[in-house]
Amino acid sequence: MLLFTMCAGMFLVQLDVTVVNVALPSMGTDLASLQWVVDGYTVVLAAFLLTGGALGDRFGHRRVVVAGFTLFGAASAACGLAGSAPWLVAARAGQGLGAALLLPGTLAVITNAYPGRAERARALGIWAGVSALALAAGPVLGGAIVAAAGWRPVFWLNVPIVLAAAVATRRLLPRGDRGPGRIDVAGIATAAPALGAGVYAVIGGSVVAGVAAVVLLGAFVFVERGSAHPMLPPAIARRTAAANFVAAAMNFVGIGTILVLTLYLQGVRHDGPLRAGLEVLPLFVPLAALAPVAGRLTGRFGPRPLMVAGLAIGALGMLNLLLVGENSGYPALLPTLLGLGVGMGLLTTAVVTAAVAGVPPGRAGVAGGVNNTARQAGGALGVAVLGAGDLHETGLIASALWLVAIGVTLTGVRAPRDNPVARAG
Repeated sequence: MLLFTMCAGMFLVQLDVTVVNVALPSMGTDLASLQWVVDGYTVVLAAFLLTGGALGDRFGHRRVVVAGFTLFGAASAACGLAGSAPWLVAARAGQGLGAALLLPGTLAVITNAYPGRAERARALGIWAGVSALALAAGPVLGGAIVAAAGWRPVFWLNVPIVLAAAVATRRLLPRGDRGPGRIDVAGIATAAPALGAGVYAVIGGSVVAGVAAVVLLGAFVFVERGSAHPMLPPAIARRTAAANFVAAAMNFVGIGTILVLTLYLQGVRHDGPLRAGLEVLPLFVPLAALAPVAGRLTGRFGPRPLMVAGLAIGALGMLNLLLVGENSGYPALLPTLLGLGVGMGLLTTAVVTAAVAGVPPGRAGVAGGVNNTARQAGGALGVAVLGAGDLHETGLIASALWLVAIGVTLTGVRAPRDNPVARAG
């Protein structure tokens, strides 16, 4: 029940990534600023995930996860009531902040509840499988609701799930999970705006935001080195750098490609929202089915072989987009959908396992925050970069990035038995 409840948090976060993509054309008849309907959520989520993880480690994941569910539910209701584009974008940002509080906590709770390497990998496989189910449910469920009742009820779906998950979290998680030390206020004050400004710089093409992001990132590194209680200890940052790079690359390609394919199916092929949602199922079905299997394999062989295999298969699938044109039939897309689905199915559990391997239990929230920051920031950047191009550009950029990620995996992801951070912690 504990695992199921934590998976509900991940389900909501991922559902709201893809469910909105299908609803975008319908929103366009009522609202403007469609890109910020997507990015207002993902930018805020990426900016505050590290903070959410640190707050959970200090004040207890039970308290912070419940607060995240509450804020997420209230913001979802506000999205459903939105009467203008600024209102909807602001409510989506509220969803992102709520998700940033609850998401690192779900990963930290699972990490702490399953200390053994094999059992933790299996639990994370289930967690990743539920995440994939949410991605799959988003286009199908969203398409059905939009076709039947418009886009507003899409957001009301979250409210009953939030209520049930918040109640279950309060009953299942113990109160006494507060951590020692103090909150790194200076770290929070520099990390959140640095991450937000960096993503905004890419999305909006703002040089000023880019410069601000670099300056704030430098300030964050400076204050962390001088802090007695750093939010992100250097040992953890070094240990997880390679896995988090791959995580960012994974979501850059995955989330960005989902948007590109959804808009292609509806804008170029003129398919309806429900049909477009059904047509991307060949991507999500293997992703959901393979994630638990990959968890068992990761527990046995470690994350590195699964990461390399997933990246290679996905890169081949993305290269298939070079053969797809405006007049190509739907079957021409199947190798890409299946290749990306199988690749991410093998990759997702392994990359999360690699990111939390060897991290002391008291830092599980921060580790989860860093990994999810990388994933969500990568997804936001993928929407901005890949969404501005065509299918051929998407295929070239995505396959090249994942080939680079193979090299990073081989050189930077350690074997499971080599856990210097765990020994130091």
